[in-house]
Amino acid sequence: MPYYRSVGEVPRKRHTQFRQPDGRLYAEELMGQEGFSSDSSLLYHRHAPTAILAADEFTAPAFTRAPNLPLKPRHLRTHKLDTGGVDPILGRQYLLANDDVRIGYVLADQPSPLFRDATGDHCLYVESGTLRVESPFGVLDAVAGDYVIIPTSTIHRLVPTGDQPVRLLTVEASGHIGPPKRYLSVRGQFLEHSPYCERDVRGPDAPLLVDDEEVEVLVRHRRGWTRYVYANHPFDVVGWDGHLYPWAFSIHDFEPITGRIHQPPPVHQTFQGPNFVICSFVPRKVDYHPQSIPVPYNHHNVDSDEMLFYTGGNYEARRGSGIEQGSISLHPSGFTHGPQPGAAERSIGADYFDELAVMVDTFRPLDLCDAASNCEDEGYAWTWARSV
Repeated sequence: MPYYRSVGEVPRKRHTQFRQPDGRLYAEELMGQEGFSSDSSLLYHRHAPTAILAADEFTAPAFTRAPNLPLKPRHLRTHKLDTGGVDPILGRQYLLANDDVRIGYVLADQPSPLFRDATGDHCLYVESGTLRVESPFGVLDAVAGDYVIIPTSTIHRLVPTGDQPVRLLTVEASGHIGPPKRYLSVRGQFLEHSPYCERDVRGPDAPLLVDDEEVEVLVRHRRGWTRYVYANHPFDVVGWDGHLYPWAFSIHDFEPITGRIHQPPPVHQTFQGPNFVICSFVPRKVDYHPQSIPVPYNHHNVDSDEMLFYTGGNYEARRGSGIEQGSISLHPSGFTHGPQPGAAERSIGADYFDELAVMVDTFRPLDLCDAASNCEDEGYAWTWARSV
């Protein structure tokens, strides 16, 4: 994350003696990206974070990927995947994936196990419900509309809170997810043209200080999964500081950029990842040129697949296509897509769009996973050929 935080107790100078009340040294842990060449944080543990008692191969829930063949636009109704009694990590149902990113969905009502993903960052979008993210950095609470970024290799537990299950769209990267570089100064400060800034970002603000012993942690790594037994709970951190930690940002704090004529998706960009971007479409004033057509023009993104998750309001360009709350549309490269028939004419004269959607554009084709076939609207591809 592009700004510094300090939480709990830390010594005045890094890498110096920092002792517990009984005289023992706290165990210092540097968690950093790209070796020692990028963002990092220093954490101070009561016990050695390296002490493990057992390690066993773990068989994770399996899923398969298949090419989008025949090539066509797809409509997935994620609410058809609802099941009970699952947690937000092992209960995820994967919908779309390539070698850069895995996109899943889950309706969860159970706490997850402790989990570390050593393959990349996670971006969770809370469609509904509430969620507590626990980690060595502390607690981060999330509500509907929040994005939560969990850095690579952060041990964490996801706990649904409140009276209802939590619905999550999950985006798992093969690398790191962060604000677009064009929004940041050379020193990492959000610039004036950015649609959000440091004041909109939340991070953990107090240590958890859990002292359990012999704790299981599931780890996904580049060769599979392993179940470790740690001698002590990894949430025994008394303090930390740095630029790397889980953080949350509400889609409702995204300030849309508008213009006299239709603005393209890059103005909606919220995050960037390896070979993909995440964008937020929020309620906003629309085009104010006297001859403007507010809905998007037909477009053919020759280098990217476009996935759009509809999470609130009314998406004008898709009216009449069966799109509903929780829908996902996939418009692949190689296919020209645009507004549904009649949408362009209907939009003329509109001055405001009340829509909420999360878009993931990938620069390698997205394959279809098992759960996608279980919730697909088979008639979506043909909706442009009929009058609405």
